[in-house]
Amino acid sequence: MKSKKIITLIFVTLVLISSSLYSQSGNKFSNPILAGFYPDPSICKVGSDYYIVNSTFAYFPGIPVFQSKDLVNWKLIGHVLDRPEQLNLDGLGVSRGIFAPAIRYNKGIFYVTCTLVDGGGNFIVTAGNPAGPWSNPVWLPEVNGIDPCLFFDDDGKTYLLYNSDAPDNKPLYEGHRTIRICEFDVEKLKVVSENEIIINGGVDISKKPIWIEGPRILKKDGYYYLTAAEGGTAEDHSQVVLRSLKVDGPYIPYEKNPILTQRNLDPKRIFPVTCTGHADFVQTDDGNWWAIFLGCRPYKPFEKNYYNTGRETFLAPVKWINSWPVINPDYDEVQYYYPLPTEIVKNNTHIPYSGNFKIKDNFDKPTVDNNWIFLRTLRDKWFSLSDRKGFLELQLRPEKVSDTGNPSFIGRRLQHSKGYASLSFKFSPQSDNEKAGLLIFQDELHFYFLCKSMNRDKHVIQLFKSTDDVKTDNMELLASQELDLSTIKKELFLKIGFDETEFSFYYSFENKNWTLLKDKVDATFMSIKKAWGFVGNVLAMYATSLGNPSSSSAYFNWFEYCGNDEVLKINF
Repeated sequence: MKSKKIITLIFVTLVLISSSLYSQSGNKFSNPILAGFYPDPSICKVGSDYYIVNSTFAYFPGIPVFQSKDLVNWKLIGHVLDRPEQLNLDGLGVSRGIFAPAIRYNKGIFYVTCTLVDGGGNFIVTAGNPAGPWSNPVWLPEVNGIDPCLFFDDDGKTYLLYNSDAPDNKPLYEGHRTIRICEFDVEKLKVVSENEIIINGGVDISKKPIWIEGPRILKKDGYYYLTAAEGGTAEDHSQVVLRSLKVDGPYIPYEKNPILTQRNLDPKRIFPVTCTGHADFVQTDDGNWWAIFLGCRPYKPFEKNYYNTGRETFLAPVKWINSWPVINPDYDEVQYYYPLPTEIVKNNTHIPYSGNFKIKDNFDKPTVDNNWIFLRTLRDKWFSLSDRKGFLELQLRPEKVSDTGNPSFIGRRLQHSKGYASLSFKFSPQSDNEKAGLLIFQDELHFYFLCKSMNRDKHVIQLFKSTDDVKTDNMELLASQELDLSTIKKELFLKIGFDETEFSFYYSFENKNWTLLKDKVDATFMSIKKAWGFVGNVLAMYATSLGNPSSSSAYFNWFEYCGNDEVLKINF
């Protein structure tokens, strides 16, 4: 046992030494390229620009659009669905809603195809500028399934691929799905042919493959390459490829499938990347190929596959081996660091999306930053940046995060397993049901809420954990601290520290000399392993009157986020 620890220590030491050499050379980039829950990535290249879109489920605005000139530095330029008439998320669970958008470009027009699960089905939207505005959705009732994606053939025809039911809706086993194709009219934005099944079950139906999904077609050297995810989005996730001389098949699988997976590796390996799949391909100007795909970064103990950051976007090189594309061909493990895909082109974004970083929002702009997200469709203006200069006002309203409405919640993704989030605000509660503060949220039944409130006419700081007991507003009190009369009108500072499996909760009146309210709080409670779902944790400013009318507001002065993951300090 001691020898194993010594070997591990030597390995980490060597990695740290090599880190200093690589970091000085500056010839590598770090994964994930979009940290935090940015799953189901899709990419297209137009001129010298690359664009990525991701799933957003029940968060609003829907479908972020990222732009880059080097595949490494990304800037959020807008959202596809940023108007209430485009996206109705009312009443949907956090992990329902927007599934797996795909972005494509043809003859001056950008297209995004997507599925609104439990809310309307499949649709397509278009734009001349990827930053928007995008059109209202055109619904595709003929498409019975999820994960639609367009393919523009070089003969002028367009096709729509998607995941659908088993043949005749008679599955041979659980998870039996098909990939189907139909011809599509991009002028009228409608399906113009019957669908055909081009993959039944997966690469080898005799092995009962599950959840073939996220289909993409690319054409190279006369072949149509059909690539798709297989195995579900957990540890057995993978990417497979088949090819044909005709767009509608028959498709022959690559004999060395899958072309990407981590499922056969030691779950106890150091700093694993798990659940890899749902890939999309892009070619750079120098002719090299790269793939983006989703992956997860578990924290210790690694073998339990606990992670709170959700499914993230990774980038890895692709090599064509015997005329087949293989992702990450030189390694078994997906790497946290690869050589740069192209010359770095710095952008003017003020928000990083990869590596370790620290950011702060002082709410001194006329509009809320594009990176803030809301729970479900934002219809009423219950927040303001103008009523009190330098503050973000959140009105207390009856809506709760344990319900399926649009609460007074403004959040940002958790992007690291180590770090902290803090904020300052002013708030004078008038009753026990009025609460405002800092929330870390996974879904309706998995969250922690650090807040200022009242208890029997006394001002208090409280820490709640979510429950499934509606009689207690779905919250259990974990800790409470009564405030001295001299402090109740002061600016209050709250902080959540996250350290892999544990959270710590603090408060202060000076933004220093933090007082610990409670530590060693279970962070795995917020992981997908325990909470289920397709999203990651979100840190949010949250104000609620718990089902009661209120005229109160909370005024937030700033919000700070710092992430410092161990694996992102080293270069492999």
